[in-house]
Amino acid sequence: MIRLLFVLGLFLLGSGGAMAQKKLVADRAKSSVTYAMRHALHKWEGTSREVNAALVLDDATKQIRQVAVAMRVASFNSKNESRDSHMIEVLDGLSYPNVTFTSQDIKAAADGTLTATGKLTFHNVTRPVTVQVRQREAGGQLLMDGSFPLKMTDYKVERPSFLGIVTQDDFTLSFALVFPN
Repeated sequence: MIRLLFVLGLFLLGSGGAMAQKKLVADRAKSSVTYAMRHALHKWEGTSREVNAALVLDDATKQIRQVAVAMRVASFNSKNESRDSHMIEVLDGLSYPNVTFTSQDIKAAADGTLTATGKLTFHNVTRPVTVQVRQREAGGQLLMDGSFPLKMTDYKVERPSFLGIVTQDDFTLSFALVFPN
């Protein structure tokens, strides 16, 4: 936990500058990240409700300049303890306990959606990722959600198996982040 906050803090330290900026931290009680996987016999999801996220907002333009998101591999819950333990093992969760995403390249479209191009670090492999984000305000909060596809083999993860059949390589990460505004 302290390491995740340290990573977020270091990322946001570089956000100073002449323009007026506001740093927002996500409400952990309302934010989540979910993975969805498929196997020939079934599909399932695992959700982390222990998401640490922060962003830098330009006060004048209301544009998001930077974002950082981090969570522990062990925090995902698929409602099956055996599967969750196996996922921690497959993902080397003791050696590589965190999943992080950082971006300093965020572009807003006219319809309010954002395109965030950044780096996802998962299983100790960092790769560029572009994420489409739906952004809106409601009840004094900034809400951000979206999803994007990934491949386990891109992150050097050995695909888990059940009854001798491996899961599909593709999986989806989706997120719902809530920032007090």
